[in-house]
Amino acid sequence: MTTMKMSAHAGRKKKRDGMIKSRRTRVGDLVIALICFILMLVCLLPMIHVLAASLSTPDALIKNEVFLWPKGWNTEAYKTVLTTEKYVRSLGWTVILTIICTILSITLTVCTAYPLIYPNLRGGKFISFIILFTMYFSAGTIPSYLLLNNLKMLDTPFALIIPNCISVFNVIIMRSFFYSVPDSLREAAEIDGAGPIRVMIKVYLPLSLPVLATLSLFYAVGRWNGFSDALMYLKSSESRNYWPIQLLLYNIIRAATQTSEQATQEGFFDAGVSKTIQMATVMFATVPILLVYPWLQRYFVTGVTIGAVKG
Repeated sequence: MTTMKMSAHAGRKKKRDGMIKSRRTRVGDLVIALICFILMLVCLLPMIHVLAASLSTPDALIKNEVFLWPKGWNTEAYKTVLTTEKYVRSLGWTVILTIICTILSITLTVCTAYPLIYPNLRGGKFISFIILFTMYFSAGTIPSYLLLNNLKMLDTPFALIIPNCISVFNVIIMRSFFYSVPDSLREAAEIDGAGPIRVMIKVYLPLSLPVLATLSLFYAVGRWNGFSDALMYLKSSESRNYWPIQLLLYNIIRAATQTSEQATQEGFFDAGVSKTIQMATVMFATVPILLVYPWLQRYFVTGVTIGAVKG
């Protein structure tokens, strides 16, 4: 009888402890959800404000009457951006540049990381050390500029493609992912007569879709948002056809703060550029790359985590 009472008491205590833990879990989930909601608002509200400003009248912007909803609905800024040659050309060139750089970068990353997984590669450790060394120590901006100048690459599209066509960090991620692929798959392919190139194409690449999508997204976002290299390497008036959209946006904002004489001397922008055009250009420079994320989301999460299992 005493044993039954003790057992019932232990059961009630266990049930009570479970309810307490369940309540604590729910409270913890609510706190996490609240934090995520606040972070979402912090990221989303500026975009909503820019969208509202791009659809408002210039007078409403000057009077600071626009916050999260357009004031005096106006789509002239978008019509201007879509019908003006310099905007359309810059946006189209940025899309082409991003595609070229992403394909080239992911190809070079795969070709660099794949040989390093072979344990019998001659000088493999030394090559890995040299590659890793460049991640921590680089020549700097001035030597890079002088090198491109000596190679006659300044004021050409190659200045935007070649210098940043590969990332050591992404090579390490790719190599770590390749390490996670079982060696037995490679050995089975080699027994069947497959060479290293065929093993990479038939075995490793089909299994590497998550990391390929993730690194492609990294490269695409980096190239789409990049403007500092274009600002340094594209200086002549002939190279303005190769200005990416981010550099064009930078010059729009800068031109809005200049006098009419200064803007005329530059020969590209007029002073006092409408603030609605600035905001519309920001939307065109931001939204296209944001639309890529939903398509790669499932690969992105897998690629970021699985590559870190084995290094």
